[in-house]
Amino acid sequence: MRRILVISSHVAQDTVGLSPTITPLQRAGIEVVSLPTVVLSNHPARENCAGVVIEPAALEKMTAAIEANGWLGSFDAVLSGYLPSPGHAVWIAGLVQRMREFNPLIIYVCDPILGDDPGGLYIDAVAAAVVRDTLVPLADVVTPNRFELGWLARTDVQSVDDAAQAALALGRPIVAATSIPAGTDELANVLVNNGNVLARNVEKLADAPHGTGDLFTGFLTAQLLRGASVTDAWNHAIQGVGYGLEASRGSDRLMLPLIDWAWLCS
Repeated sequence: MRRILVISSHVAQDTVGLSPTITPLQRAGIEVVSLPTVVLSNHPARENCAGVVIEPAALEKMTAAIEANGWLGSFDAVLSGYLPSPGHAVWIAGLVQRMREFNPLIIYVCDPILGDDPGGLYIDAVAAAVVRDTLVPLADVVTPNRFELGWLARTDVQSVDDAAQAALALGRPIVAATSIPAGTDELANVLVNNGNVLARNVEKLADAPHGTGDLFTGFLTAQLLRGASVTDAWNHAIQGVGYGLEASRGSDRLMLPLIDWAWLCS
């Protein structure tokens, strides 16, 4: 059985962070070990929100215990998502390097959760810079949205061509960018895989719930770990998000239990 360490936010009420990332992985038969960087009552965009940051020192103790128990070398992949401080990003960099000492073939998936349209950055700017300058160069797979891709590549992304050039500039083996402008009624997903560029349009929804980026990264990573080709994994992730959005119509959050998961392992 394949194993992955997933590190992101734990949000109790809304389906963002760990829950939509982990669910496709588990449904695909992958064992998930998860660590929260923050624990929140709900998405911060709601009127009321409470929670606590899990400090990097505490997380470092947890991964040290995992290593002491002989488990750190058992993972096939590590995925990082929401990192609220520079210390969290620095800790992830050290962790990825340590895990590669155990397993040089380990896959590092960096979901650079930095911000979104229209508000821009929603984490500390110094933390975002560490993600850009330290974590992205370590990553095998990077999954930014439009805003994040532009911020990482220091350019304005307003089209598929812009996204392709920005993704190529990151210099990573796989960059799968989402929410790229593609006309009035559509958005594009753009894949750069070792210099090759693919784009696929999807319907632009005015009321899409939060968490679709997390869900996309979960689906993509699950299929890569199952041995799918990069293109097949990418198409599968786009399809999976489409199923998630269809199951969630009329709701202000992703309704993961209503997704028909039977197709996942087909």
